[in-house]
This record gives sequence, structure tokens and C-alpha cells, in this order.
Amino acid sequence: MTDTDTTTHRDAAHSVAFPQDRTCPYQPPAAYDPLRAARPLTRITLFDGRPAWLVTGHTAARRLLADPRLSTDRTRDGFPATSARLAAVRGRRTALLGVDDPEHRAQRKMVLPEFTLKRAAALRPRIQRIVDERLDAMIAQGPPADLVPAFALPVPSMVICALLGVPYADHDFFEEQSRRLLRGPLPADTRDARDRLEAYLGELVDRKREAPGDGLLDDLVRQQLSEGAIDREQLIAFAVILLVAGHETTANMISLGTFTLLTNPPRLAELREDPSLLPGAVEELMRVLSIVDGLLRLATEDIEVDGQTIRAGDGVLFSTSVINRDETLYPEPDALDWHRPARHHVSFGFGIHQCLGQNLARAELEIALHTLFERLPALRLAAPPDEIPFKPGDTIQGMLELPVAW
Repeated sequence: MTDTDTTTHRDAAHSVAFPQDRTCPYQPPAAYDPLRAARPLTRITLFDGRPAWLVTGHTAARRLLADPRLSTDRTRDGFPATSARLAAVRGRRTALLGVDDPEHRAQRKMVLPEFTLKRAAALRPRIQRIVDERLDAMIAQGPPADLVPAFALPVPSMVICALLGVPYADHDFFEEQSRRLLRGPLPADTRDARDRLEAYLGELVDRKREAPGDGLLDDLVRQQLSEGAIDREQLIAFAVILLVAGHETTANMISLGTFTLLTNPPRLAELREDPSLLPGAVEELMRVLSIVDGLLRLATEDIEVDGQTIRAGDGVLFSTSVINRDETLYPEPDALDWHRPARHHVSFGFGIHQCLGQNLARAELEIALHTLFERLPALRLAAPPDEIPFKPGDTIQGMLELPVAW
């Protein structure tokens, strides 16, 4: 590509609004094509008309995600938002994802032992029991079924509740508030949902101070809150991010992953014939689906990238759906290929803020997808694919419904 071609593509990309809705739930919007051609960095327009930088190249993304000059602190003036809903809670304290080092390092250290590869492996039998129980209930009810409420959502909700020590009996409440927090539809809904979740988890923390149990939140009460390492407000912020992120992302991966497999029969047939491909298939699905698209940062200093200057105070976003289809790393990037090494995708982010729960998420996805297709070999969509609703582009990507039969 010549310099003139690159400039032309970047000029075209400047007019692209970000984010946009997908027309296929597992493909980036067609309007992102200029962004793919303008790698590794270009300018886009956010919902409020504000210009921002969008990182689209894989090498640049990994370098910048590890750059301490890009802040994740949502309370900073000028921090970008991808919707009016997210802007409404931009100034609220967010643990882990929304703090920089050294505070981030201290927070992560408190909970890291519960999210190691060894810990995820130890949780596999419990995850398997939960998956089997949910499938038992779905099969007993008989087809057709909506896989989202019957399986995709309750599996990770039950797992994270067991890990944190949150009563699963309250799942209807916190799942609804999580939905409102992430999808509104109005800014007032988002603020109210955050308030309700904080109030609920604050009451739970207070109960655990009186009578601790054996979950992660109980450990934080005993070891961190009681010793003054964190205060009550900080612990509640911890609880909100762990509870919401702990079930929303994996639930969407299960539903969208299932839809993607059912609409790609040759790839599903490969997995049925050789289950040893499943770990690689999970990585490839995470690369292609890129359900968290638009990681947010704010530049605190000037940064030079590919001859362009990100100025201090500029908003910087990372489009995982574009980065994960960088053809310099992934030949034929739009194709599903279980045999390619896809582990270097940025669906979990990169650098110090790389997803804390990635080992747990991989374990849940492998167990959920393997067991689902093993126990229901005749599983199929119960509606035409283009009639099944999925989520808009300004939130975590996934299926709103997934009608299936078997």
C-alpha cells in the first residue's frame, strides 16, 4: 500500500462513527472496513461527536495496552465513553478495570490467587456439575428452549456466585441490574442499576462482617477490610466489577459461540469428530467474536505511533473486533480455523489490565460447549438465523435470545 493509499483510507476512517451495530452477530460492522484498511491507528467519532483515536493494528494494540501513559481511570476529566449510558457513570469509582498502578497492582494482588490457572483447574468439577444440572433441567422441560435463560446465563452466574459467596437465590435481581447497567436503555437506568447493585452488595458485605462464609468476598472482608487495607466503599466496588464481569462476558460467549457453531456446520462437525480441538476452538471463537469491542483509555502524555501523535487528553479506544482480524498475524482473518494459533488475540485485553478471570472463562467455555454438543447431538436453531435478535454495538456482544431444539 502506498502512502497515498494509506492517507485515503485514514481520511475515510475519520468519518466512521464508533461503535456501530453489527449486521451479523459474529462479524464486525461493514462500516468498519475503512478502519481495517487504516491500521494501525486512525481517528473516529464517538456518540457525542467527540473525536478519538482508534487502535486497529495488533502490534500497536499490544504495545499501547501495556503503555502506562494510557490511563483507565474513569474519573479523569475527558475520559471517553461510547454511549450516553456509560458517560452517565463515568465518574463513578470502578475497581480493577478503572484504576491505574500502583493502586491497580495492589487491588489485583488481593484477588489474584482465586483466578490462577491452578484455581480454574480445581473448579472444573464444580463447573461440570453446574453445566450438567442446567442441561438436565433444560432437557426435562423439553424442546424448544431459549438457550440464553436456560443455559448460557445461569451457568456463569452460578459459578461466579459460588466463587464470590453471593447467594444465587438473588440472581434475578443482580442479573437484571447488570443488564440495565450495561444496556440501559437510558442513562438514568444505568445510574439506578449501579446504585441498586452497590446497595445490595453493601448489605451483603455488612452481613459477611457479622458472619463470614467461605467465598472470595468473605476472604476480602476478613483479610482486607478488617485489617484496613481497603474500606467498605472499595470492597463494594470490587464486588460490583467481579459479579457483573464474572457472569456477563462468559454468558455472552456461550450464547454467541453456540450460535456461531450452529451456523457453521463444517466447523462444528470438526469439533464433534475431534474434541481435542476444543481448547483451540475456544481461543478462535474469542478472537472472531470479540464480544468486548472498544476498550477505553485516556492519554496522560503525548505518544508517538506510526508517525502520528496521540496528545495528552486524547481518548484512545481499542477495537478488538478489528485488531483480532489483523491479516498480518491471522491469514484469512474472517475465517474460523480451529488449527491456527489464536492465543495472541486481545479479547482479554493485554498488559496489566488483562482480564483477571480469563482462566476461569476458558474453563467454563470449554466445559459448557463440549457438554452441550455432546449431550444434545441434534441441537439446532429453532428459528431462521437472521430472525434471532442480538445485542447492539454499544455493549457486550451476544444473543438476546437463542431459540433451539433437539
